[in-house]
Amino acid sequence: MNDVLCGLAANTALPSELVDRLIAIADADIAADLAGRADLSHAQAIALVSRVEESAEQLAYEGRLTAADIDPAAQPHAALALLHEGVGRPEWARLLAADPLVEHRERLAACPGLPPDVVDLLAADSDIRVVAELALCATPEVAARLAGHTHAEVRRAVAANEATPSAVLAALTTGEGLPPVQRCLVCDREETPFTHDPQCARLDCDLLPGASCDGSHESTVHDTQHAVLQNPATPTEAVIGFADHPSTLLRWALAARPDLPSEVCGRLAVDGTPGVRADLAENPAIDEALIRVLAGDPGHDVRRRLAHNPHVPLDVLTDLAGDARIGATLLPRIATASPMEVEELAQSPNPAVRMLLAQRRDLPAGIRDALAADPDAKVVKSVAGHPGLSEARLRTMVDRHEARVLAKVAANPDATPALLEDLARHQPPAQKALREVARHRDATAPALLVCLADKRARPIAAGHPALPPPVIVELLTDTDWRVVKAAAANPSLPPAVMSDLVPQL
Repeated sequence: MNDVLCGLAANTALPSELVDRLIAIADADIAADLAGRADLSHAQAIALVSRVEESAEQLAYEGRLTAADIDPAAQPHAALALLHEGVGRPEWARLLAADPLVEHRERLAACPGLPPDVVDLLAADSDIRVVAELALCATPEVAARLAGHTHAEVRRAVAANEATPSAVLAALTTGEGLPPVQRCLVCDREETPFTHDPQCARLDCDLLPGASCDGSHESTVHDTQHAVLQNPATPTEAVIGFADHPSTLLRWALAARPDLPSEVCGRLAVDGTPGVRADLAENPAIDEALIRVLAGDPGHDVRRRLAHNPHVPLDVLTDLAGDARIGATLLPRIATASPMEVEELAQSPNPAVRMLLAQRRDLPAGIRDALAADPDAKVVKSVAGHPGLSEARLRTMVDRHEARVLAKVAANPDATPALLEDLARHQPPAQKALREVARHRDATAPALLVCLADKRARPIAAGHPALPPPVIVELLTDTDWRVVKAAAANPSLPPAVMSDLVPQL
């Protein structure tokens, strides 16, 4: 891969005539960067496809090609991309439905709005992967028809399709009312009974670890039930019986459903698997009484996930903040706290609570500034990225807490050029802060030159437009390909240098 030319292909300041010259010599790597250009004209897109046919698919998804530009026989990937976007031609679908390559028929099956005759052809395809892909994306009517397919893999796909009618999904939980399943992927390939070794060393084997069939297609049936439980279109009454199912994975999937009755939630709250209780803890379906019960759960992840429940009472959340190791994240309940609750949280004696509040970026100026002056570094670190903080306050944060807040201060959108220069020169150097300085829109050349000395900040700084042009040119010969490509993509690279780097036609 030519890193310089790939970088130039992505350079937003590259003149149109140089784009033309790059197209004329493009390989697949250069074409991938050219196809992503926002200023690529329709004529240039056509020329790029003529040079590198593989780019047609990306250009089609980017909306740079029309049906008139595509020959589906010569450019099936581009035709499939346009069909997937709903702007292909029906006759293409008929052509591709008979394509000898399974991969093409499988991708076609995922396209919306296919003609009915094409759907019928794909539903009867000889390769089950094609039928399963159709089932996964089918309309309600087609999904209902495919639910009776005799291959278990197709039924599993129907179970995951959110367009499948609820009555059909309910039937898939037990199989009642549907024709018997005759085959699955396991018994298609192996003599039964068979259980796939999780450590299977066969390079041509694509069965999932633990896949098994003793004639009842049990692993695929299990996967079908799992898909039904995860499908929001499945009616509640069809899934509540899984609360006592011997399969942990099925109880786990059930615990995350937001439509559970309180009685089922109560049974899952005493499940022996902490992961089941943890998913339940974050589920907005649980009521306050159960929330308070789960707040005393011995499982750390249960309490941590409970803190992410949008309905957790603030007094419970305050207790959880102390020992659940929630981390610096904006919790749903904190995000929706009322102005009065925000005032209370800001005055909490627990710094972990103040830290959680500091993650909000819409705080009143008075509360924001008070948190910026907090004695606890965790609180200050959380609020350091808040817009509106003055340079003086940001500098005070650094003076008080130094390395603990440097990176967050450097990432503040209002950090001034002078502050960024000082952060870059801080001793001892803070590598995370250097990376933030290198990507900051207001970083200056002096700050960026310091960042270039750090191995991880160097590729970021090499692409910053404030870097002096002579330095950018020098970086084009760097030993790190990431630096080279970033420098070539830098819009401040002199046009004359760009022209010299692109071979003449």
